[in-house]
Amino acid sequence: MTTAALIVAAGRGSRAARPGDPPKQYALLAGTPLLRRTIDAFVGHPDIDLVQVVIHPDDTDAYFASAPDTSRILPPVTGGATRQSSVLCGLEALAALPRDVRPERVLIHDAARPFVPDATITAVVRALDRAAGALAAVALSDTLKRASAGLHVAETIPRAGLWRAQTPQGFHLDAILAAHRKAATQGLDDFTDDAAIGEWAGLGVAIVEDSTRNLKITTIDDLEAAERLMTSRANMPPLLEPRIGTGFDVHRFTAGDHVWLCGVRIPHTHALDGHSDADVGLHALTDALLGAIGDGDIGQHFPPSDPKWKGAASHLFLADARRRVEERGGRIANVDVTLLCEAPRIGPHRVAMQQTIAEILGIDTARVGVKATTTEQLGFTGRREGIAAMANALVLLPI
Repeated sequence: MTTAALIVAAGRGSRAARPGDPPKQYALLAGTPLLRRTIDAFVGHPDIDLVQVVIHPDDTDAYFASAPDTSRILPPVTGGATRQSSVLCGLEALAALPRDVRPERVLIHDAARPFVPDATITAVVRALDRAAGALAAVALSDTLKRASAGLHVAETIPRAGLWRAQTPQGFHLDAILAAHRKAATQGLDDFTDDAAIGEWAGLGVAIVEDSTRNLKITTIDDLEAAERLMTSRANMPPLLEPRIGTGFDVHRFTAGDHVWLCGVRIPHTHALDGHSDADVGLHALTDALLGAIGDGDIGQHFPPSDPKWKGAASHLFLADARRRVEERGGRIANVDVTLLCEAPRIGPHRVAMQQTIAEILGIDTARVGVKATTTEQLGFTGRREGIAAMANALVLLPI
């Protein structure tokens, strides 16, 4: 199903602006217009196909100076005197699109919520698979009091089952458009959000648990707090998630006088047979790194059918895996290789192997493990028919 985001940005936002300031949706937040940050949250989401923004008639120039240049954003629509009427204008614009691009679902969102998490957008979209409507909300954690006219506590309201409604609020386009049209026809213009209109029209609205990070910027204090939040985020190191990958490789012996193992040339009675230099240790380690970042395997990126890699040095493969990790903003925490063979002896070359791997990966030698073991003369390695290698890699990727 095609899903559109309808971002409501037609208000004046006077409580978040000083005299002479632009409306809050165009205020700069860490150097970027607030509206642009909100739009980017939806344009960059894989579940959102189109973005429709509703603006005030006086804000055309400010809008085009703020909006990103992408085909996923429809031309802006002019809103009405109230938020409710502005939403209806946006819904009518989406409904009027050609049938081949007209969305089946719509997520209605306040421009003043620039920190909406990706997970919230995803959850609201998914909820529409089972419900006519869905709203992001936060369970109340504070005790509620009802005040008397003289600002004395009149009663305490149990908070069990109470939620604070936020946006986005998602619906099937035809259903919420019909509800808005019906409310407009009957002159009902005091609904506080779109979920309330949906409830009034008999639509079942599911609650999707949201994050308190999805705050709404309403006042100057909110805007200043958001600025501090953006500054603190910019100065904080990214959160990193540990990812573990494993690799395994085997090469048989063939005629020759040396083998390449973990980037080191070792004299031997035989060579290892392979399309490249057959460095079984670096091949296993390359696969371990690729596995940690979910990026295929060595055969996918360097197919043996490609003559370009005939006799290639395997440090090229490992360096490419490092590049792929770094392109994702990750770093390699440590790697460990185990060689399985009866011969040659690995001990005299272990330090050189650690140093070579550390240099290729740009990490300290203390983060590189190289070990060797025999298989007690069992199996193909025990019969000295070839060498096998196992490898593990720990990569830290930004969350």
